[in-house]
Amino acid sequence: MRRGLLLAVLALTGALLGGCSGINPKDYADSKPIFRIERYFDGHVRAWGMFQGRSGEVKRRFTVDVHGHTEGDEFILREHFKYADGSTQKRVWHIRRLDDHHYEGRAGDIVGVAKGTRYGNALHWHYTLALPVDGDTWHLKFNDWMYLQEDGVMINRTSVSKYGFHVGDVTIAFRKQDGSE
Repeated sequence: MRRGLLLAVLALTGALLGGCSGINPKDYADSKPIFRIERYFDGHVRAWGMFQGRSGEVKRRFTVDVHGHTEGDEFILREHFKYADGSTQKRVWHIRRLDDHHYEGRAGDIVGVAKGTRYGNALHWHYTLALPVDGDTWHLKFNDWMYLQEDGVMINRTSVSKYGFHVGDVTIAFRKQDGSE
């Protein structure tokens, strides 16, 4: 019994550590088109998305209009969400490009600083979101992967966790509204 428990703990630890190795943004260094937040989100971008729970069921659907512009050394990104149930939400990001591959961002409901790493057509963005849930506030970890496609389309896949446990996934498809990239 004791040996079985030890093997189970070792297997679980191995699985958890193996999950940490994951994707490296540098793997996309040669992929095209090149994705830069401040270029892609300059102007109006429209998106359609959904949140799926752990077992894959769609829990929430939404559209979002995103408007971005540069102010000094910051890129300001305004997101206006409209959910299928009629509720709305707004978020304003203040994003700084640190160097050719790294960004940081802040917003009112983001705990601390969001960190982003960009190579080629991909951006890995991770942050903690303070989300109101039933009169309480949950701090959820968001692990975003954004991939720019041809024709101004970008696909975003996000894994959401709380206390290290997977709670769901967000999928969003973005499209530039002025036809440019």
